[in-house]
Amino acid sequence: MGRVSSPTAADRTRSRVLLVAILASFVSFLDGTVVNVALPAIADELGGPGEAGLTLQQWVVDGYLVTLGSFILLAGSLSDVHGRRRVLAIGLAGFAAASVLCAVAPTGAVLVVARLLQGVAGALLVPSSLALIISTFDGAAQGRAIGRWTAWTGTAMIVGPFVGGGLVDLLSWRWVFWINLPVIAVTFLLLRGVPESVAEVGRRLDVPGAVLAALGLAAAVLGLVEGYWVVLGVGLVLLVVFVVWERRARDPMLPLHLFAVRNFAWGNIATAAVYGALALGGFVVTLFLQQVAGYSATAAGVAQLPTTFAMLALSTRFGTLTGRYGARWFMTVGPVVAAAGYLLLLTTDAGAAYLTQVLPGMVVFGVGLAITVAPLTSAILGAVPPHDAGIASAVNNAVSRVAGLVAIALAGVIVGGVLDVDSFHRTLLVVAGLLVVGGLVSLVGIRDRTGGAAAAS
Repeated sequence: MGRVSSPTAADRTRSRVLLVAILASFVSFLDGTVVNVALPAIADELGGPGEAGLTLQQWVVDGYLVTLGSFILLAGSLSDVHGRRRVLAIGLAGFAAASVLCAVAPTGAVLVVARLLQGVAGALLVPSSLALIISTFDGAAQGRAIGRWTAWTGTAMIVGPFVGGGLVDLLSWRWVFWINLPVIAVTFLLLRGVPESVAEVGRRLDVPGAVLAALGLAAAVLGLVEGYWVVLGVGLVLLVVFVVWERRARDPMLPLHLFAVRNFAWGNIATAAVYGALALGGFVVTLFLQQVAGYSATAAGVAQLPTTFAMLALSTRFGTLTGRYGARWFMTVGPVVAAAGYLLLLTTDAGAAYLTQVLPGMVVFGVGLAITVAPLTSAILGAVPPHDAGIASAVNNAVSRVAGLVAIALAGVIVGGVLDVDSFHRTLLVVAGLLVVGGLVSLVGIRDRTGGAAAAS
């Protein structure tokens, strides 16, 4: 029998890079959802009665989203200019410090400030993590690595309500923040063996562009979340000015030539449709199960675990297949399968019988999501030069975050003010429609790479 070759130093480094990328992104994604089920307990302790408690709940969620969305483009540029490992380390340290401040917050105001800081640190984590993968892996190995990253980080958003519910029920709401520390500590230890990326010679941070992007995104996200239309308008104007500046800047933070790359441009359009659907769908399903069907917070989280299991079981496989056969057909078929899962939920009535009405849709949706996400990420990031991987990842994450915010901001219009069986079904049709749009956009716009070259227009 032949001897099994032992892993080389390069293999060990690649494995370490992938694990670091997964852990760093996982903690950021998890914290975006794990806190949701803790909101009632937070309001009871720190918020006060009535509207004061509701305002605190909104800002505990929105504070994180506003700063995360505002600084994610800047974070991507920083990782390209100053090194992915360095920026990741700063983000991890900041996230740990902000998590401690959240956990010990004596008042609601302190908690909101801590969440704002946590969003800033979280913005540093995801672009740097994905950029490390892009610069370390290539070909089929890159697709497989992105599949594994997708499987684990995607599950963080889905298991968040389940984990949060358990911590709140068994311990305290403060533990939804303490839980970040051991994950960050392990990530720091592993990061010591990750090599630093090398930036382009002479490349500098575009300070005016960074300021315009951060202020524009902050105003736009705040306006969307809170319904401040004047603020939203100011944000959009600043973003237009940002684009004009980037066209003239000698060393732009966001190289606009990236949008001339076909898969990058069309992939981000598909991202907007797919992630808008995911945000709206997850939001309305969770609320319906609790407010109409009478599920507990923990039970509502458990009900959606089949999607998590499908992602864990299948994402790596579809990432590998993407590296071999290209992303186009996976990005076309996957969203349509996911849409079929939401259409299956149309059988749900006010009782929401789990085995017959909820489970089939969750399973089919999970399979469709696993088919979609890793190929989507691979197509977008695999189409750009490695030295732009940080900003490319940041753009894609910004698109997905803003799409989710817009979709949830419009939830009240779609639902019609009262969440019942009819409005739930109406929202399911909208979600399925958005997913189908994402698949059609991919069919029309995505081109599979040939000869190792990125598909470009």
